[in-house]
This record gives sequence, C-alpha cells and structure tokens, in this order.
Amino acid sequence: MNNQKTGWILLLPALFLLFLVFLYPISRAFVLSLFTENLGTQLEPVFSGLANYQRMVGDGRFWQSLNNTAIFTVISVSLELVLGLCIALVLNQSFSGRGIVRTIAIIPWALPTSIMGLAWAWIFNDRFGVANDILQRFGLIETGINWLGEPGLAMVAIIIADVWKTTPFISIILLAGLQSISQDLYEAHKIDGANPWQSFYQITLPLLMPQIMVALLFRFAQAFGIFDLVQVMTGGGPAGSTETVSIYIYSTVMRYLDFGYGAALVVATFMILITTVALVAWLFNSYRFKS
Repeated sequence: MNNQKTGWILLLPALFLLFLVFLYPISRAFVLSLFTENLGTQLEPVFSGLANYQRMVGDGRFWQSLNNTAIFTVISVSLELVLGLCIALVLNQSFSGRGIVRTIAIIPWALPTSIMGLAWAWIFNDRFGVANDILQRFGLIETGINWLGEPGLAMVAIIIADVWKTTPFISIILLAGLQSISQDLYEAHKIDGANPWQSFYQITLPLLMPQIMVALLFRFAQAFGIFDLVQVMTGGGPAGSTETVSIYIYSTVMRYLDFGYGAALVVATFMILITTVALVAWLFNSYRFKS
C-alpha cells in the first residue's frame, strides 16, 4: 500500500503537466466550440450549443480536408514503416563505419521541417527543380512537370517529402527493438534448419511488434496533425487538394476569425484521432493475445 502511495506521489508532477498541456486545452476548446462569434460587431460571442457541430456535418470543405489528411496519413506512414524497417535491418548489421552511417541516417529527421519544406518546394519546382532535371536527363519526360500545381501530383510531392523527413524516426525505434532481440534465438532457429526469411517472420517480426506499434501510433498522430510541411510547400493548394484538417483549422481561426467553429473543428479532429488510436491499440492487443 505504501508503494502505491509513493507511486502516485511520484506521478503527480507528470499528471499535472499532462493536465496543463493536454486536458485543459481540449476542455477549453470544447467550451469555446459551444459559442458562435458575432463577426463585425462588438458583441460578445453568444451561446449556440451544438450549432457549430451541426454546421460541421454539412461542411464539404471539412470533409475534403479530412479525406486529404487520411490519404496523406495512410500512404506516408505505410511507406515510412516499410522503408524504416529495411533501414533498421541494414543498420543492425555489423559493418565498417556503422556508427557514422547511423548518425548520417538520422540527419533528415533532425532538420527543421519548415526548412526542409522550402528545400523540397525548390526540388519540385517546375522550371528550376532538381526532380524535373533528373527525369529529363534520363529521358523520362520531355517538359517539366508542374508537381506543386497539379492536384494529384502535389499530394505525391508532399508525401515524398514527408517520407524522406520522418522515415529515420521509425528506423531508430525499430533499430532499438532489433538490438534487444537475442542472437541466440536466431542461432537456435538456424540449427533447426530455418532460413533467414523464416527467422524474419517467426522471430524478428513477432518480437518487434511492440516497437512497430509505438512507431505507428507516434507517426499516425504526427501525420494526422501535419501542418508546417504542407503550409510551406503548397499552403493547402492547388484547389484544396492538399489542404489538411490542420490547415483548414488555421484558416478558419486566423483568417476568418471564427473561433467557435475553429474550436469545434479541433474537438472533432481530436476525437477522431483518439478513437482511431484506441482502435488500432485494441486490434494490436487482440493480435498479441491470439498469438
């Protein structure tokens, strides 16, 4: 019982900090979402109940931004997981200069996202970009492609930039998981006649699932709330094809000064994110229990 009390006492500072940065802001946003702004007047916001949420149901721009966010999140996180696992497997091997290679591998993740967004915007520039120059030199295209000016291609460009930027994050987490797996398991499995592919599917993947789960949840939350990379590269354009929920909320609050509706968007997005994360965690725990 004393140990329980000691544990709760030690947790109090962390719980208080969690309340300040997590529970209070979302509670404040929910309260604010129940009011409607009187734009163009000096009157205070009026209580409108769930009117902002009713407005959200018929807001086509919100649903489009949510769809864009979902497409970006699913594709980018999936590619990052596959590439991050491949990189982690390579970095886990013994070779000369491994420490230097590991250090270089995390540089993209360590660089500021806004700076790299500007760099990628120039890479995909239709007139002076490196991407078009390389494709033209290999004879794959004749004229420059307007990467950031075409709806479908703009999303592709942003996904490529995000995958390059954040794949090292997943590779670091998975590399830590790989290093925690005992080599004795692989040697015993090899003695039993297993080949490398069988060892990968029967030992590496099952034991690496906790790290995979952590990486997926972190990256899903980050990708779902993507703002800086999209804002720098396309600003949500062209024609709203890359406008994410975060960009739409920013426009609603900062450009149109519609704080009540912006708060409702924040609350709805938060609930969608929490529900999805909880569902994924439940499916993962069910999978581990069955295994």
